[in-house]
Amino acid sequence: MYRYSTYILVLLLLTAYSGSSQTAEEVIHQIRTKLEKVNDYEAKGKMKTNVTFIKIPIANVTVYFKRPDKLRIKNDKGLSFVPKGTVNLNLGSLFTTGSNFDIIDVGKESGSNLRIIKMLPREENADVVLSTLYIDEQKMVIKKAKTTTRENGTYELDLTYGKYAEYGLADKVIFSFNTKDYKLPKGVTFDYDDGSDEKIPDKMKNRKGKVEITYSSYSINKGVPDAVFNSP
Repeated sequence: MYRYSTYILVLLLLTAYSGSSQTAEEVIHQIRTKLEKVNDYEAKGKMKTNVTFIKIPIANVTVYFKRPDKLRIKNDKGLSFVPKGTVNLNLGSLFTTGSNFDIIDVGKESGSNLRIIKMLPREENADVVLSTLYIDEQKMVIKKAKTTTRENGTYELDLTYGKYAEYGLADKVIFSFNTKDYKLPKGVTFDYDDGSDEKIPDKMKNRKGKVEITYSSYSINKGVPDAVFNSP
C-alpha cells in the first residue's frame, strides 16, 4: 500500500511538472494573444529623457497607439524628443511580421528566472534583425526586450507592470538607445551639461540615451483617429 501511494504521488508530481512546462512557441502565442487584446490606446504619463550633454526637462506626455504599428508621443512642451525607433515602445510592434519568424528557446536567465526567447524574422529585408525577450511566465508579460534593427541600431526595453498587466501594458517603460539615432526637433537648441557649444552629432556619437515614461492612466480600445498620427 505504501509503495502504491508513493507511485501515485510521483506520478502526480511529474504530471504537474509537465503541465507547467510550456514550449517557447506556446509562450510566444500567449504573449501575442494578450497584446492583441489592445487595438488602440491613449495613455497619460510623465517622460524623463536622459541624453548625454543635453538638458531636457521632465514633461507630461500623451502616448497614442493604434494597431498594428502606429505610435505617437505628444509632449506638453509642444516638442517630441524621440529616437527613430520609438515605435518599439509598443511591444506589439515586435509581432507585426505575423508568424513569419523562427523562435529559439534560450532557457532561463540566471538570477531572475525569466524565460529568454529569441525571435528571428524570416523575411530577408525585414527591418528587425533579432528580438530577445525576457518573459515572466507566471504573469505572462515581457519584462525586458532587446531589438536589433537593420536601419536604426539596437534598442532595449525594461518594463514594470501594475494594473494594466492583463493587457500586456506597462506602468513604466525605460527605452534605451544609441544617441546617434536620436531625433531632435528642427530649429531647437539646448544647453549642454558641460557648457560647450560643440555640434550635437559629434557630442552624441555612440553614446547611450534613455527615455523613461511612467504612465498614470490608459484609455484602452476607445478608438484613436488616424488624424492623431498625421498631425505635426
